[in-house]
Amino acid sequence: MSKPAANPFFETDFSKFMDVSKMMGDFKVPSVNMDAMMNTYRKNMEACATLSQAAFENMQVLARRQAEWMRQGFEEATSIVNACMAADTPEEKVMRHAEMSKAAVDKCVANAREMAETMTRTQCQAMETVSTRIGESIDELRDIVRNGKAAA
Repeated sequence: MSKPAANPFFETDFSKFMDVSKMMGDFKVPSVNMDAMMNTYRKNMEACATLSQAAFENMQVLARRQAEWMRQGFEEATSIVNACMAADTPEEKVMRHAEMSKAAVDKCVANAREMAETMTRTQCQAMETVSTRIGESIDELRDIVRNGKAAA
């Protein structure tokens, strides 16, 4: 039987690829301050991490809120059934059911509106953060290029 071919990926030390400062230290671009470029990149990654954390926290808030609405919905459904069963006449049962159903639908619409407003507010905050960071990055890169040309 022949010996299976060795997989070169198992023999590669990927930790050598992760030292960005070492890799960028060997990479020289005339008239560009690589430390300033890496600082801009670091700030961009920090902004991404902040956005990810905020998105995660907001999703947790929305999930908790939805769980609360589900619990309330089950409680309200139980009260609707009990109220309908307690009515004496069929007409009264229909009337109670209609009134309670209308209240439940109104509450669902209000909950959906609250969720939409929360999501919109969250997305606006995220876009503001992204927009601010993009503007800062462009200014930083412009300064890097200007300073590089002045040094050259």
